Amino acid sequence: MRAPLCLSASFFALSACTTLTSGTAVAPGPTFEAKNRAQTVEQVSDPYFRRADTAVRSRLADDFIPQAKNVILFVGNGMGISTITAARIYAGQKRGADGESYLLHMEKLPHSALSRTYSHDHQVTDGAAAATAMLSGVKTRSGVIGVRSGIVPGDCASQAAQGTESLFEMAERRDLATGIISTARVTDATLASAYAESADPASCTDMARQLIDWPRGDGFEIVLGGGREHFLTDETPDPEHDDRAGQRGDGKDLIAAWAAKSDAHQVVFDGDGFDALDFTSDARVLGLFEPSDMQYERDRAQAPGNEPSIAEMTEAAITRLSQDGDGFVLMIEGGRFDHARHAADTAYVLEDIDAFDMAVARAVEMTDPSETLIIVTANHSETAPGTVAPRRNAPILDHAADAAVSDVAIFASGPGAELVRGVMDQNEIFHVMGYASGLLAIPRPASTE
Repeated sequence: MRAPLCLSASFFALSACTTLTSGTAVAPGPTFEAKNRAQTVEQVSDPYFRRADTAVRSRLADDFIPQAKNVILFVGNGMGISTITAARIYAGQKRGADGESYLLHMEKLPHSALSRTYSHDHQVTDGAAAATAMLSGVKTRSGVIGVRSGIVPGDCASQAAQGTESLFEMAERRDLATGIISTARVTDATLASAYAESADPASCTDMARQLIDWPRGDGFEIVLGGGREHFLTDETPDPEHDDRAGQRGDGKDLIAAWAAKSDAHQVVFDGDGFDALDFTSDARVLGLFEPSDMQYERDRAQAPGNEPSIAEMTEAAITRLSQDGDGFVLMIEGGRFDHARHAADTAYVLEDIDAFDMAVARAVEMTDPSETLIIVTANHSETAPGTVAPRRNAPILDHAADAAVSDVAIFASGPGAELVRGVMDQNEIFHVMGYASGLLAIPRPASTE
């Protein structure tokens, strides 16, 4: 783990300092009462939701009791099964082991399944529809975020009747702590599906504004990743790059808006600021480490800013969220595998997956397996430059050689992980997390007494 540095971050002074020791387990909190968490959601009548719900409920034992106080969802962007195989061999060889027989930490989780990643209108989902499926339990149209398939693409007004409630909104409603992490932008599709709804990310209310204005509960305890140019005005210089400025043309400095919420709301832009934070405190942290995406793992050590690794961000988030005795929900995205794959740079893909796998290991080490459900999966399989995203029902023989239409893996451990098995639709992941945590009400037959 990096050594702590008690320095002030750019723009906002931070004085607290703490040491996070690798592998330090967080002491378990009091047992939660699942019955006080149960709730229904507005998308309950959606056909995709109902089908996934039926599938997951069919796996519930008659005496099933929610026992997951905490939920951690890892999402690898573009992490297809063949890429996992290559990453396994790479990770083993990197450590001087036999790569073919090596096991990634994610592969050591005891339960696994295949996830079918089609969206409402495409045979292979994009990141927006994939994250909406996993966090809201519905299949939707590719290109939209946090809304159901009845949305009119590009029609922002149609959102009102087609909204969803994400697992994070459900968690906030029951006073759980929440956090989101990505090595890409915190406004990109995966993380945005936790807090945003949009029929068209280019023309409806932008993701950064929805993140800062998110009205659910008391809001996120921790948000870490890239993308600060979307929070700064076009007249505000970037805190690390003199030749860059923000991209907001509406004059709204959203970083200042976050910091103004309370004395506990803090902002960091670099590794020094990150190291100076006390994650055992009540700090509410917005960490924006790059104007756009964070650095690839292969470039991170040489890049300016000393930005934290995904494992370090994971450790910090679990430490901070564990301060809440009610439990937490955390999502961690390895956001740059797909970017490197599109650039046809295998070394960058595999090194980033190895770093992602180290974050999985850190989460396993720090949590109690009797109270924390950990799920590791992907939004979709990888695609190479020039490949296509065929629409639903397109003849497979017309494009099988040009599209990534293999399923992706799901690995799981902890309470409720036994519900992960066989071949599952991607939106079933939401129902697994909901039932395991008690956030989703389990229908019970009426008593005959």
